[in-house]
Amino acid sequence: MRTEKDSLGEKKVPQEVYYGIQTQRALDNFPISGLKPHSAMVKSMVLIKKAAALSHYELARMGQTKKEAIVKACDEILEGKLRDQFVVDVFQMGAGTSFHMNCNEVIANRAEEILGGNKGEYRMIHPNDHVNMGQSTNDVFPTTMRLAALFLLKSKLWDSLEDLIQSFYRKADEFDRILKSGRTHLQDAAPVRLGQEFMAYGKAMEKTKNFLKYASESLLELGIGGSAVGTGLNTLLGYREKVVKTLSDLTGFPLVQSEDLCEAMQSMRPLTEISSALRNVGIEMIRISNDLRLLSSGPQTCIAEIKLPAVAPGSSIMPGKVNPSILEMMNMVGFQVMGCDTVVITAAQAGQLEVNVMMPVIAFNVNFMIEILGNALRQVKGRCVDGIKADPETCRAYAEKSMGMATALSPYIGYQKAAEIAKEALSQKKTLIQVVEEKNLLSREQIKRILDPENMTKPGVAGQKKEDENS
Repeated sequence: MRTEKDSLGEKKVPQEVYYGIQTQRALDNFPISGLKPHSAMVKSMVLIKKAAALSHYELARMGQTKKEAIVKACDEILEGKLRDQFVVDVFQMGAGTSFHMNCNEVIANRAEEILGGNKGEYRMIHPNDHVNMGQSTNDVFPTTMRLAALFLLKSKLWDSLEDLIQSFYRKADEFDRILKSGRTHLQDAAPVRLGQEFMAYGKAMEKTKNFLKYASESLLELGIGGSAVGTGLNTLLGYREKVVKTLSDLTGFPLVQSEDLCEAMQSMRPLTEISSALRNVGIEMIRISNDLRLLSSGPQTCIAEIKLPAVAPGSSIMPGKVNPSILEMMNMVGFQVMGCDTVVITAAQAGQLEVNVMMPVIAFNVNFMIEILGNALRQVKGRCVDGIKADPETCRAYAEKSMGMATALSPYIGYQKAAEIAKEALSQKKTLIQVVEEKNLLSREQIKRILDPENMTKPGVAGQKKEDENS
């Protein structure tokens, strides 16, 4: 063990670790979940520390030796080294001070080693004086949250979401000529093409992606340089602009300074916007998953218009049973995302005065949402939607038996008479065509034109030619 000292006194720290006394206090104080910081959070904060050192060197506030040692330590971590040293629980000290100091201490101790010193001495590189120069948890942690979300959206979600959208569109083309009964209120409705249903799924998901893209733009505004309360105390003139530019170069994101550093520190709006957009993705996927589960239900005793790929045996007792397992997983992920969003909005409104101390739980939930949604959408695309098969005969049979086809009769025999026909057909277990023919309400040719399910899936009055509609 080695002995380190802070403003509260001395404490023993394991000799081999690169973190220090404040991290050790966090380990003692917050043994809560066993969940450690997301790697995207570590990457983002270390990039901030590297950018700060480079900026301070350019502004002649930090010497070359210290700058190079800090930058080298940061680069090693960014390459994947020392990742086991970031150990603070995600449920920790308010505002993320514990995680922030964990990062400061690991970088400082490694930089001290690089310069020939020993861990815990801080003779040449100090966690607060050098690694944290011109910074505060209150501007560093919000910046870290934004960068981490941007990294995760890029690496985890955008491609998975776009790939699923395109998979729905491909199925829409494949199924475009397959007629089926529409259903509203889970009851028979007017006919629709199976391809139209899948096209709508693709459009819905494309719109959630567009909204998410728009929401993500707020993450590009950084309050770094605001220091403790947004006033920039202990920062040099030009530091704010330089550190944002350096971060933009290091990350590849078009980062900009926030118009108001106090606002950037007080408000969690960018994170609630992202959370809301992620929740919308989850909600739409719950709805679509439920549709696909219903359409594939059976296969002998229910709808069974489509068949999902079999990915695993569905029962420990019923041989041969196959369940919509991937879609059930998607539902659970969607529910979790909705719960995470509730945590985010609750924590976001709990901010008080100059800083929101609930930032760690916001960061954890936003990162978790992106991670599980990206993984789930990838599986839904690859192990479900890509392999969906249609049963055209079953679809057509339901379309022809559907009482919803009476809708097309209304312009010819009136709503009331059409309703009576539908009721009689249902009670006598006949088709609408049979009842209309028996009552001689329309000619055989008219019936064929009007009750053609394919015509009913297009705009216009079923059975009329275009010139008749225009007149």
